[in-house]
Amino acid sequence: MGGLEVRELECFLVLADELHFGRAADRLYVSQSRVSQLLRALERRVGARLVERTSRRVRLTPLGEAFLRDLRPAYDGLAATVERARMAALGVHGRLRVGFQGAVHEGVLSAITDLQEGSGEGIRIDIVEIPLCDPFGALRRGEVDAAGVLLPVEEPGLVLGPVFSRRPQTLAVAACHPFAERASVTAEELAGTPLVSVGEPAPAYWSRAHAPGRTPGGRPIPPGVAVRTLQEGLTAIASGRGAMLLCLPTAEYNRRGDIAFVPVTGMPDSSLGLVWRQGHETPAIRSLAEALALTA
Repeated sequence: MGGLEVRELECFLVLADELHFGRAADRLYVSQSRVSQLLRALERRVGARLVERTSRRVRLTPLGEAFLRDLRPAYDGLAATVERARMAALGVHGRLRVGFQGAVHEGVLSAITDLQEGSGEGIRIDIVEIPLCDPFGALRRGEVDAAGVLLPVEEPGLVLGPVFSRRPQTLAVAACHPFAERASVTAEELAGTPLVSVGEPAPAYWSRAHAPGRTPGGRPIPPGVAVRTLQEGLTAIASGRGAMLLCLPTAEYNRRGDIAFVPVTGMPDSSLGLVWRQGHETPAIRSLAEALALTA
């Protein structure tokens, strides 16, 4: 096993999750050619093909499936060992880096503050902003220990803990939009209104949940522009390039004269979920999960 490169293993694990070289490259922040290079190096080391790639699909070989089953728990255990050493080196018991998409809701921030001040374990929580378009990337790369992200969460290798901060949804439209003066709009009235969506590397299922292609009754909703950040979305809205579904706290935090935020009826509430990597749960994460569960 001499010269084994951890990056090759990380590449294989991400590719096994995505089964798509482009999405794997986005998650690893490398080029597609680099993903191919790392995979070929690992396959040479193993001595056989682990992944089959055609012009239409990517899939694991039977050996690749078996390798994945053995590798994932071993890799998670190795990552957990490194994390424990990092925590010991910091000399701070229970230090957590927690990512959030955008501003942290007042109730959530209060729960985090109370946890830090009232903990006899000396828990320290550092809040990190994570990109709207990459809800899970910082977590997978180990840049944060847990993340409060907008639901849904359907990610292999990640654990979804408590769901919290359930809030009504609003429709952000330009101040000159016909909906701007309305007291509310229904979900069915979104038909025909282009919705600004969140672009890659956000998973497609996650983006569709926040910019659905149909109303609950099945009427089509045209796609709008794809953005990477909330500020890009707000700019697109203000310039009349579409509308965007946002939770009520985000709307209140980002109020501005050229955008109106109109309540939407008939849509499920927006919710956050606390997510962490499988095999990396710590007492501090459990304490945070318990505190956030009370803000639901």
